[in-house]
Amino acid sequence: MNETTIIGWQRDEDGIVTLTMDDPAGSANTLSEAFVAELVDTVARLQHERDDITGVILTSAKRTFFAGGNLNEIVRLEPEDATRFTAHLDLIKAQLRSLETLGRPVVAAINGAALGGGLELALATHHRVAVGGRNVRIGLPEVGLGLLPALGGVTRTVRHLGVTTALDKILLSGRAYTAEQAADLGLVDEVVPTAEELVPAAKRWIAQNPDAAQPWDRKGFAVPGGTPSSGPLTGQLALLSAGLRARTHGSPAPAERAILAAAVEGSGLDLETATKVESRYFVEIATAQIAKNRINLTFFDTQAIRAGASRPEGEPPFTSSRLGVVGAGMMGAGIAYAAAKAGIEVVLVDVSREGAEKGKAYSAKLETKAVDSGRRTQADADALLGRIHPSDSVDDLADVDFVIEAVFENAELKADVFARVEKVVGRDCVLGSNTSTLPIGSLAAAVSRPEDFVGVHFFSPVDRMDLVEIIKGQKTSPRTLARAFDLVRQLGKTPIVVNDSRGFFTSRVIIARLNEAVAMVGEGIAPASIEQASLQAGYPAGALQLLDELTLTLPRAVREEAKAAAAEAGQVWQSHPSHDVFDRLIDEHGRASRASGAGFYDYDESGRRTGLWPGLAEVYPVAEDQPPLRDLVERLLFAEALEAWQAYATGVITQQADANVGSLLGIGFPAWTGGVLRYLEQYDGGIAGFGRRADELAESYGERFRPPASLVEAGHAD
Repeated sequence: MNETTIIGWQRDEDGIVTLTMDDPAGSANTLSEAFVAELVDTVARLQHERDDITGVILTSAKRTFFAGGNLNEIVRLEPEDATRFTAHLDLIKAQLRSLETLGRPVVAAINGAALGGGLELALATHHRVAVGGRNVRIGLPEVGLGLLPALGGVTRTVRHLGVTTALDKILLSGRAYTAEQAADLGLVDEVVPTAEELVPAAKRWIAQNPDAAQPWDRKGFAVPGGTPSSGPLTGQLALLSAGLRARTHGSPAPAERAILAAAVEGSGLDLETATKVESRYFVEIATAQIAKNRINLTFFDTQAIRAGASRPEGEPPFTSSRLGVVGAGMMGAGIAYAAAKAGIEVVLVDVSREGAEKGKAYSAKLETKAVDSGRRTQADADALLGRIHPSDSVDDLADVDFVIEAVFENAELKADVFARVEKVVGRDCVLGSNTSTLPIGSLAAAVSRPEDFVGVHFFSPVDRMDLVEIIKGQKTSPRTLARAFDLVRQLGKTPIVVNDSRGFFTSRVIIARLNEAVAMVGEGIAPASIEQASLQAGYPAGALQLLDELTLTLPRAVREEAKAAAAEAGQVWQSHPSHDVFDRLIDEHGRASRASGAGFYDYDESGRRTGLWPGLAEVYPVAEDQPPLRDLVERLLFAEALEAWQAYATGVITQQADANVGSLLGIGFPAWTGGVLRYLEQYDGGIAGFGRRADELAESYGERFRPPASLVEAGHAD
């Protein structure tokens, strides 16, 4: 293979050609222009030498099988590129179609991840053999990027699995499967233990199946489950549409709708025509804004953050070997689990040995589930648990290199913890506080070396939440900030960096939305409409439901602390129309949270929601005239966007990528927007259009929606 060859060609004495993908220009094989050009030449050569070939094996010399399309190219597509890019897709699909109709058995030997285009390439072969274990992932994740599979993924999974299974398990879930799971689904035909066994297994299958052909190229083929005009699918179309509505809640979801349409329409067409339908849907959504938003958010912004865009330059890398966690409640136990899972020794301290052991038991419970599901071996689980050392004494923190306090959100309690911890740990140890709202500057005042103090705000449940908000105090040193950043990355999580401010970034932004939802209740807006507006905006849950989960007392506690701080600073306190509603529900009606059994919703003895509290209609009667649903949706979105803009404009958060990714991963801002600041910038009419709409909302619902001068100025410059 010469240095510019991407697809190597090797034919053995039995006439089997092994095509090895190995792009010298990158660490992974991608759908580059050079690859496509070589694919065209390779397929033409296969056809020309067909009589001397007994079979074909497609494999990779990279750690992954094939990485798929070029997102940089896709995100730049505009409507005027539609014709050109459709022709590009049709060219690639023609090669895949020629490969599967070669008249010789073709096998994909999958040695690593085959996601997106990688799986679509493999689906155009007659047999797929993959390496087993946890390192291989197989699936079509395009829906998570606001796209649909464009190289036959919709068309071929429908023909392999049927419309309903393909949609539910592959196309709309975007899930990545292990080789064993993919085999159970029918995406993979054979699993071998090691990469060395791939090619021999492929050759055996070729020898046994000289007349291999795709099922849909054999006489009498029918799509499993039928098509829109025949079979069980005819009676399931309404259910498929209803299922999509339930999945998206009416929020903007062009990719999901296009996938459903392409799957159903294509099932009743011949394969070539079906793939053309698939291409047209892809180009339609790829040239629109929502796909660009999701690609930028979930790929480019996240990639920039993880690469260290907010990490201080010039600081040496840091790797923690022994972490201290003080407080073994839900948050502390979760942090300890995340660290032990990353291979770090953890000293988990609580006020009692029993409490510390209970914190470790949380990890044991998670590991038992992982072992039972096959995601972890018992030996690995035992090793993880062996890295967590429960204790009731801060003296056991003497040799840790980083300590995270995770006690109750109370400034005096946290100060007491650090007073005791600081006497024990070494001078090189970083002092971190898992606080969600308390200013780092005030907490750092309780220690003798504030330059080593930093906020590390984890989100609950820690084992499932990817975001960590790192808060830089006024005196936090670059070295300390870099170490906190590196620790979060070591835990496999995504760090965003914010400057010290009450509520930091995520807490103040989400509370702005929750306050707005509660204000609506006080105005007599139907609570069910508020929840529907939340879902239709694209939030993962209704705002009132979320408040019950967080507790109604949390926003009130944050408000009272902020009010006291404003008074101490001699500032005018700005009240919000939600405040009286919170106070009345908590103080007069005892409605505080799901945990207490009573909030905006009622709950049964098991804690299951049984419906909105009927008493709400008595306390706050529903007004006869209800505002348009669009206003409700945008009040929630604008409340957060305006708060995020203020945080950005005043330097609380300095990287737009941090704000956008933080809003998605931390507080569930709708992914279709591309993040909270991108939503503001790409509103109809840009920043100026957002400002005009904010003025309209201010006239109807209150001055809190009035755009600040910094936003107005940005709109003029936009």
